[in-house]
Amino acid sequence: MKHFLHLFILLLFVSCDKNISKTNNNSIFLTKHVNAFIGTGGHGHTYPGATVPFGMLQVTPVNGVSSWDWCSGYHYSDSLVVGFSHLALSGTGIGDLADVLIIPVNKAVDLTVMPKGRDSITYKSTYSHDNETSEPGYYQLFLKDHNVNVELTAGLRSATHKYTYKPNDIQSVVLDLGFAINWDKATSSGIQVEDDFTVSGYRYSTGWAKNQKVFFVAKFSKPIMKYDLTADKIKVDSISNAKKSVAQLFFDETTGNKLYIKVALSSVSVANAIENLGEVNFDFDSVKTEANKTWNSVLGKIKVETKIDSLKTMFYTAMYHAQLAPVTFSDKNGQFRKQTDSLVSASNYTAYSTLSLWDTFRAEHPLLTFLAPNKVSDMVNTMLEYYKDKNILPVWTLYGNETNTMTGYHSIPVIVEAYLKGIKGFSAEEAYNAMKTTMMQDERGLEFYKNYGYIPYNLLDESVTITLEYAYNDWCVAQMAKALGKTEDYELFLKRSEAYKYLFDTKTGFMRGKFEDGKSWNEPFDPKYSNHREHTDYTEGNAWQHSWFVPHAVEDLAEMHGGNEKFTAKLEQLFTESSEITGSNVSADISGLIGQYAHGNEPSHHIAYMFNHAEKPWRTQYWVREILDTQYNTTPNGLSGNEDCGQMSAWFVMSSIGLYPLNPASTVYEIGSPIFDKTTMQLPNGKVFTIVAENVSADNIYIQSATLNGKDFNTTSVSHETILNGGELKFVMGNQPNKSWGLTKNTQE
Repeated sequence: MKHFLHLFILLLFVSCDKNISKTNNNSIFLTKHVNAFIGTGGHGHTYPGATVPFGMLQVTPVNGVSSWDWCSGYHYSDSLVVGFSHLALSGTGIGDLADVLIIPVNKAVDLTVMPKGRDSITYKSTYSHDNETSEPGYYQLFLKDHNVNVELTAGLRSATHKYTYKPNDIQSVVLDLGFAINWDKATSSGIQVEDDFTVSGYRYSTGWAKNQKVFFVAKFSKPIMKYDLTADKIKVDSISNAKKSVAQLFFDETTGNKLYIKVALSSVSVANAIENLGEVNFDFDSVKTEANKTWNSVLGKIKVETKIDSLKTMFYTAMYHAQLAPVTFSDKNGQFRKQTDSLVSASNYTAYSTLSLWDTFRAEHPLLTFLAPNKVSDMVNTMLEYYKDKNILPVWTLYGNETNTMTGYHSIPVIVEAYLKGIKGFSAEEAYNAMKTTMMQDERGLEFYKNYGYIPYNLLDESVTITLEYAYNDWCVAQMAKALGKTEDYELFLKRSEAYKYLFDTKTGFMRGKFEDGKSWNEPFDPKYSNHREHTDYTEGNAWQHSWFVPHAVEDLAEMHGGNEKFTAKLEQLFTESSEITGSNVSADISGLIGQYAHGNEPSHHIAYMFNHAEKPWRTQYWVREILDTQYNTTPNGLSGNEDCGQMSAWFVMSSIGLYPLNPASTVYEIGSPIFDKTTMQLPNGKVFTIVAENVSADNIYIQSATLNGKDFNTTSVSHETILNGGELKFVMGNQPNKSWGLTKNTQE
């Protein structure tokens, strides 16, 4: 009996242990599939540091090289670090931020020497990827030169550092607000040692963000034993209004070999930074665990099933990257600073910045309408606040500053999409008035666009791209006007949305620059020619890549080509043409080439789905799968171009599950070629939508048949409303195209 009791207890323990193990595995299951080093090599421009979804802080290593592939501050090819910053950009094509640089050192360093390059920075260190770790909400790096292990984690508006020094080594930290080897230029900075445990200060700078103001507070787990302050190469007792502020702080090495730091930032004040600091503590493991749980929760909103581990890694890493930006910008008390230096208090919403709208309106914002609709409404409210500065909606907002980077006004499709998808929390009338006013003003070529119906190439560079994007913006405004019963405005903007017709050359089959006489084309013409930003009709591309941006009128574009056969033949040629790009100043953004299709840059992202509108959906299935297979992998070079704040990854997320928003504001998703056996979407209304791909494999890429909730489904699109109703969309896949599937027009459109 006693033996039996022992056996029973043992079996009970094993059973409980298995249940505990299962629970623990579930809590880390999805984050374990994330490889944050994907995109840190090549032209991906991502960072590997610690943050939380849409977090204000991105605490991450900085290599200190200001060349293009170091836009995030880090590149996987490097092996030297100059510190750990608290702000970073994910995948942009321009560098900035890397503010409030901190690095632990084990020696006194001379901070009066102004470095001429990163090799002359006195506190730098080498490192090896063999002793580097990154996972959602956590980053670790061992500094070889200082024998210090660095661990970083983050909350929404603050971060916690953990430094492990070698026993008996000097325990010191360098805080650099000047950071000479950076993208921007410090205009004023200051450091204040407030008490034995606390340092605060500010950094004003100009760069891509012309008026960036960062306030910070850092609290240490040990008292500061002594410190050295250096202002513009001179040792001082306190620092205020210096261009280059640097401090070295020393701590007692006899009280253990670990040092913890809590850091928080604010665009408003040190006082607000102190309030933000309350979100984390010195219990590093608890902050790290909470960050991991937060990531696991948001990653779990879409669950995929496949036997291929690399596909899970690519998918959940893409889900991770797609939720790094936009970033939280308002403080815990709601305040944030705009480029005019006016302080605003966000009422009943969280303000955001890092709005890379030229990129993210295409797939990331549509994805967020599933993952975080409440945040979408907050982003709309933020854009409406930025609008008040000049009565123009934002183009590309960085740390509260309008950069006017890229073409078009793509806050407009984001707003219209949100409204038409039923996302609440912002004023529809206020939003509509902002969109209409924006499209009726004269800046950035709109004066020419209104006067001519298009932008003549002799009056403005990038005229073709800008015209096509304004036409789409107009179509979006028209849809909002129609929904609000504004018939006259609807007709006005709908007519303007046909601007693409002015630029289509029937002889060449391309959109081309046209002179102001309305007749003459820009000659000579070479569809493969690219010139970066100046003396060009196209933005970061050529005629092959930019002649397809008519997402609101694909059928009309096909007719302009002479019908579906000629249209699809031209589409095929795009993918099969040689990849030669001509010109002496070719845009570096033209990457990820399949023929002339350039997946590494956003203007190409919708093109493969256009076959769906020309009665050849099997070609969409073929080319989408080709892009999925060739443009993404699990290495640091796993992105074929700039991540661009989530767009490259959002394309993968949407396309891999079989859906893509060719025209985001239409609220309709095109069907491509799903790669997972099963996808389960946890919808914001509590319902579940499942996508099943029976027999799917590397060879079985073609849809043979489909059912929606058990009924035959023979169309190539599905509406947002249908998905929100929940249910199951089931595909049967095969290795040969079924050319009769998907030819029924979807009445949901």
